[in-house]
Amino acid sequence: MSSDRLIYLPLGGAGEIGMNCYVYGYGREGAERLIVVDLGVTFPDMDGTPGVDLIFPDIAWLEERADRIEGIFITHAHEDHVGAVGHYWSRLKAPIFARPFTANIARRKLGEFGVPEEAVTIVRPWPAATEAGPFTVGMVPVSHSIPESSALVIDTPAGRVVHTGDFKLDTAPVVGEPFDRDLWADVAAPGVHALICDSTNVFSEHPGRSESSVGPEIEKLVAAQKGMVVATTFASNIARVKTLAEAGQRAGRSICLLGRAMRRMIEAGVETGVLTDFPGTIAPEDATQIPRENLMLIVTGSQGERRAASGQLSRGKYLGLEMAAGDLFLFSSKTIPGNERGVIRVINAFSEIGVDVVDDSSGLYHVSGHANRPDLEEMHALLAPAMVIPMHGEHRHLRAHATLARAAGRGAAVAPNGTMLDLTSTAPEVAEHVEAGRTYLDGAIHVGALDGVVRDRIRMALNGHVFVTAILEEDGEPLGEPWCEISGLPETGSSNAPLAEVIEADLDQFLGRASRKTRIDDDALTDEFRRIVRSTAQSEIGKKPEVTVVISRLG
Repeated sequence: MSSDRLIYLPLGGAGEIGMNCYVYGYGREGAERLIVVDLGVTFPDMDGTPGVDLIFPDIAWLEERADRIEGIFITHAHEDHVGAVGHYWSRLKAPIFARPFTANIARRKLGEFGVPEEAVTIVRPWPAATEAGPFTVGMVPVSHSIPESSALVIDTPAGRVVHTGDFKLDTAPVVGEPFDRDLWADVAAPGVHALICDSTNVFSEHPGRSESSVGPEIEKLVAAQKGMVVATTFASNIARVKTLAEAGQRAGRSICLLGRAMRRMIEAGVETGVLTDFPGTIAPEDATQIPRENLMLIVTGSQGERRAASGQLSRGKYLGLEMAAGDLFLFSSKTIPGNERGVIRVINAFSEIGVDVVDDSSGLYHVSGHANRPDLEEMHALLAPAMVIPMHGEHRHLRAHATLARAAGRGAAVAPNGTMLDLTSTAPEVAEHVEAGRTYLDGAIHVGALDGVVRDRIRMALNGHVFVTAILEEDGEPLGEPWCEISGLPETGSSNAPLAEVIEADLDQFLGRASRKTRIDDDALTDEFRRIVRSTAQSEIGKKPEVTVVISRLG
């Protein structure tokens, strides 16, 4: 009997939506050959990760085993699946496999780090397949909200595994390949051992709608407008961008794209041939010369990002263009949970200008790129796997999806990030748990979530900061009074005197009565200064700030 095993390990994307990174392994325990599926990012928020630029999965476990990685397979070009390839390739140095559109985006990201484009191998769709150690991996087209999305068929000595990636059942997706039930029946024919499946929309009870269904509604909306029309959607959803542009074109409007990310995606679509017959566009400087009733802008910033085109338009001019009362702003997108405040801020800013805002609440102008519950049930039935492992979802999504699978008599397991499953037998078993945290891109540096950098930043944001400086002789004799600088705190406290001066007076009084033993001990002096600052600030303003103490000694 073989001692080899088949393992599945999510390092990101299971127990959350975003930051996808999954590992499959086959071989003797502790010596498995590995493949990685996706290397994505998630995005920070000012509440929990202020100042952070991007958030990555912690790949320490994977890096320690980099010599065992046969390849990295990217299912599609969304940031939460491909966004970390440039940042992490130097640590893993494994070949990357992707279809042409995804490869185009991956190569652009790698190029920013000086990695040659040869690091990415372009693969053909199923039934073509790539040999990767004990794995044979094929990329099967699925419909999603970005072109050339692929599920993976992973053949192993323990059986066939299907990793759906992000998908929906859309037979008319506008751009990209339709969902092909006959093709999937062929995939299922030899038997599917395990289905690792998207869980995002497991709570949506109605069958998913086709991307093509939004086009006529958008056309009617745009045609009815008297002023300028501005629309936003996800930059990567080039099918929707094309639909919006065609609606504007048919209404007799000139089309202008605003936002580097959107232009980059359209360029990639044209370069790789997945996007054809895209309406002609004009440059922003030319758009300023077009009567507003004859102009349509398609802009980035569907999630309320302050620096994106929509956010800047809501605060005034952007590249010489501005909105006015009577114009229309359309959100042809869904607000991702956590981004509500940013979106509402943009909506209110437009409202103050007199702009009419239409969002996705009617369901007319946006459809999801993920399979709803009935579609998941259809996928389960189509593939008839022995077991279903939910992924790509918060814990509640994973749990509900596992329940759905078990109700049909299939094995299932809830495996959030860091949970290694042994899939070798007929039922999944937890093999072990590994550390699966997060890594932050903070400026140009990667910092660990537990390094304390972001925690300290949050504490300073909540409590303010006081910087104390004191100069003493080597024998402890003070040279002048201590002084302090305050940041993020009121200048005047309850005594109606400047807060800095009140703190300085209390520190000076302490120095005057402190023993020589205390004054020559930097650690003891620092502790006392910190205690006094926090106590005085609490009395004056009701806050205990963060305190930094610098003691200089002369002599």
